[in-house]
Amino acid sequence: MATCLSLLFLFLITSSVTLTTPANSLPAFFPRATYQSLIKQAKSPKPKFPFKTHYFPQTLDHFTFQPKSSKIFYQKYLINSQYWHKGAPIFLYTGNEGDIEWFAANTGFMLDIAPKFKALLVFIEHRFYGESMPFGKDSYQSAKTLGYLNSQQALADFAVLIRSLKQNLSSEASAVVAFGGSYGGMLAAWFRLKYPHIAVGALASSAPILQFDKIIPWSSFYDAVSQDFKDVSRNCYEVIKGSWAELEAISTQKEALTELSKAFRTCKSLHSTTSARDWLWAAFVYTAMVNYPTEANFMKPLPAYPVQQMCKIIDKFPSGATKLSCAFAAASLYYNYSQAENCFEIEQEVDPHGLHGWDWQTCTEMVMPMTRSKESMFPPSGFDYEEFAEQCQMKYGVLPRPHWITTEFGGQRIEKVLKRFGSNIIFSNGMQDPWSRGGVLKNISASIIALVTEKGAHHVDFRSATKEDPDWLTELRRQEVEIIQKWLNEYHADLRHASTEVLV
Repeated sequence: MATCLSLLFLFLITSSVTLTTPANSLPAFFPRATYQSLIKQAKSPKPKFPFKTHYFPQTLDHFTFQPKSSKIFYQKYLINSQYWHKGAPIFLYTGNEGDIEWFAANTGFMLDIAPKFKALLVFIEHRFYGESMPFGKDSYQSAKTLGYLNSQQALADFAVLIRSLKQNLSSEASAVVAFGGSYGGMLAAWFRLKYPHIAVGALASSAPILQFDKIIPWSSFYDAVSQDFKDVSRNCYEVIKGSWAELEAISTQKEALTELSKAFRTCKSLHSTTSARDWLWAAFVYTAMVNYPTEANFMKPLPAYPVQQMCKIIDKFPSGATKLSCAFAAASLYYNYSQAENCFEIEQEVDPHGLHGWDWQTCTEMVMPMTRSKESMFPPSGFDYEEFAEQCQMKYGVLPRPHWITTEFGGQRIEKVLKRFGSNIIFSNGMQDPWSRGGVLKNISASIIALVTEKGAHHVDFRSATKEDPDWLTELRRQEVEIIQKWLNEYHADLRHASTEVLV
């Protein structure tokens, strides 16, 4: 999506919004309710490669010695060993905010390169997601249980599991390379920085590690989504921008909602315009994220370059058509490209990929403020931290820590800081991906490298290679493989040098 794919990958915080948009209800990292509703009918695809499922007895709390700290839970991880031999590298996928099988199914790049490196592939599920629930069905019960869900505990999980795995395989000399997309990409980069003695390098795809504090403008994400559509067609951008006012003007009276339900082909009558707005909103945001150059089925079945296809639909409408009807037709491409849906379950929300824990993370450590400027094709908004904090307090009884991520992992003046102490990280970003604005887009040093593609979308490099891939994508992956090979060559050269010194 990585992974999200992450990178998904997909998915945060908005507040003080104009019109009737409620604070924090719309997309902000991987969007919350909107994200759940848009994938409600999706089934978790199984990885396309053979793997074995294992469960590791993981420690609940790596950082304290309270009585409950040593409690054990079983963390799920997947292994593919068909190309591996003792001493060969281990490619670790740092799990995202969801079911690990979903991310493994969408990270074919690792399988593609495994034969070349004879690598062992390991996908570790993030605690509190998928099946890796420390307190079983009570894991989300309250802050007393959810308090163990954070990125630092997750990174320690990866470190402990990998160390144990290498011991069990009697392959302590195997080099570990971390891979991750989206939030998983952030974790991969941070894993290399925090545990350099475990991972020799990291490929962080679509990893918005600069989306915190005030490192980048808060309007960056939605400005980028809008720019994706504007670059294709100014008319397309203007139509979508104008559709929100038309939707807002619709009365909340039952008769008007009935007509809206018919127009949107909903399976059940709408109770308000909010769900219709969220449904449209999610379609445009996610289509921008997954504007892949080939057909894909990461979020939904979609054609190649779906943003262009959406705009073609809008631009073909006659001049007298309402903006709302044009926007609905374009969004239908996202939800029904396969033509399998007779109606849309707009108000139903389920969570088949186990993403629910992200709400907690955005209310605690993963605070990424987002605003929408007047240039955005979405209604303008600001960010009110006090209002956001109040909502988190009401929901979980905790207050966010908006500066914690940059305190723990850095981010401010990153080009100067990492140049002095970091190494062996690839940050790959495609400028079609709205999250790229929060990523590292310039080389920091000779070994902390930014690979940026103009037409790339959300962790597109992690997708399986196909014959239809454009040359720029093939070249991007070639560069990544070349850099990883260099890391491994240097690692083995150091091992040989160390052995020689011992003999002398």
